[in-house]
Amino acid sequence: MPIPDYQTLMLPFLQIAGDGQEHRFRDAVESLAQEFALSDEDRNVMLPSGTAPLFDNRVGWARTYLKQAALIESRKRGVFHISERGRALLAKNPQRIDNSTLEQYQEFLDFKLRRSETRDTSRAETQNEQAPLVKTTENPTDSTPEELFSQAYQRLRSNLEFELLEQVKGSTPAFFERLVIDLLVSMGYGGSRRDAGRAIGKSGDGGIDGIIKEDKLGLDVIYIQAKRWEGTVGRPEIQKFAGALQGQRANKGVFITTSNFSREAEEYANIITSKIILINGEQLATLMVDHNVGVSPMSAFEIKRIDSDYFEGENI
Repeated sequence: MPIPDYQTLMLPFLQIAGDGQEHRFRDAVESLAQEFALSDEDRNVMLPSGTAPLFDNRVGWARTYLKQAALIESRKRGVFHISERGRALLAKNPQRIDNSTLEQYQEFLDFKLRRSETRDTSRAETQNEQAPLVKTTENPTDSTPEELFSQAYQRLRSNLEFELLEQVKGSTPAFFERLVIDLLVSMGYGGSRRDAGRAIGKSGDGGIDGIIKEDKLGLDVIYIQAKRWEGTVGRPEIQKFAGALQGQRANKGVFITTSNFSREAEEYANIITSKIILINGEQLATLMVDHNVGVSPMSAFEIKRIDSDYFEGENI
């Protein structure tokens, strides 16, 4: 069953509180998960940012919106109960509660106005940014603020990775080798960049472009093949690289390309005894962004939440 959006969760969340008793938020999450017959796989789906389970986040925002409309109240941390207004709404036997329902309450309209002013300020600060190349199919009215933020981040990130890979494809072979050095050192391999620079391009053995330390002490080495290609890398190239590793009595290698690998190439890399990691163009761009190679931070946004431990003693 699809994970319900936060508006779909509003009515069943309020119905849980309809008995007039206090309820723990965590108990409500579990109860709603059972009501919507969510599987363990559904429960493990995370926000795009990876900061929280998607379903838990949506239940949290359903609670927030109901609270902003004064339909529920909370006197203690993590505990809620229904308000007189909430009782009155349930007495009408609504088939659904969503944002349009909550707009009949002035408190919720004030809440929406505050959010709108915040979004307008943010939009004014970023109006000169390039329009996203990747569009989302999500309905904004069904998404929580964190989901919308994550979706915007993912669009910007996808655009950046696409443009970055195009830049890499247009570089010279010598520059591409230097790029590989910078990336591997940024990932913690190769010891120092000076050591890595000596290793790359020195092997000269068929199928091997360079050797780099696996750790700063050089307890093991990794053999590298770097191909700035447009066409698909097939199984023969991987076989050639694997044979070169065997010739060096080595069992670890990384094959990096700006293009893609054929299915046969990937299958071959998975069945041989040598450990060969295949990194295609998209993965290369992702790693470059992750480790700040060829990119620089433009702005940072810090998402904060209430520090419940700070208020721990207040509710005792």
